[in-house]
Amino acid sequence: MLGKLFGSNARVKILKQFLLNPDKKYYIRQLARDLSLQVNSVRRELENMEDFGLLISSSSKDDTNPSDQEQEEMQDLKDGKVVDKVARKKKSDESAGGQEKKYYQVNKSFLIFEELKSLIIKSQTLHEQDLMEKLKKLGQIKLLVLTGFFTGIKDAPADILIVGHVAKDKLEKIIKDLEKEVGRELNFSLMEQSEFKYRRDMTDVFLFRILEGKKMVVVDELGI
Repeated sequence: MLGKLFGSNARVKILKQFLLNPDKKYYIRQLARDLSLQVNSVRRELENMEDFGLLISSSSKDDTNPSDQEQEEMQDLKDGKVVDKVARKKKSDESAGGQEKKYYQVNKSFLIFEELKSLIIKSQTLHEQDLMEKLKKLGQIKLLVLTGFFTGIKDAPADILIVGHVAKDKLEKIIKDLEKEVGRELNFSLMEQSEFKYRRDMTDVFLFRILEGKKMVVVDELGI
């Protein structure tokens, strides 16, 4: 829906990244990697958004974000790749005399910033409905709670709580696909019914922060 409204799915992914993380700064290759987009496509969209006034930019010397090299090495380690530090250092040295890295951040003073952010948040309802349908097909779910990202609570201990017996590998695949759509990492907690009962009886802090906080209860066969 948003892809049709804004003209491209790439633009929507980038808008979500900035509007849902208004205090963060990003550089071109970081966005391209995290959102699985072409670098030239990201560069074009960022330049257009900056010209439009929705984004503001700053140079790397005024920023505390990790360097391209550090970001690439961290990502490679996550992907299980061998990090060739000699090659990385050479690449870094070769680019040291070039242009400063340019970081982008959403302009919270933009005239319709709040309206755009509200639209993006409301669009998450579609993701929630799709997620719920997919999760229900994974196995026997006794309790499904959405919080954190889905309810706007930044310090929630998890975004998704699932109690029941489901295929964890399939669950992780669904979560990973959703992360690409929303442009951020999602934390989930999966536990069997016996573990849930034990932790609930023990007044587990992690669990009660979820149960007592702002949440969306999708499935409840445990009478929470």
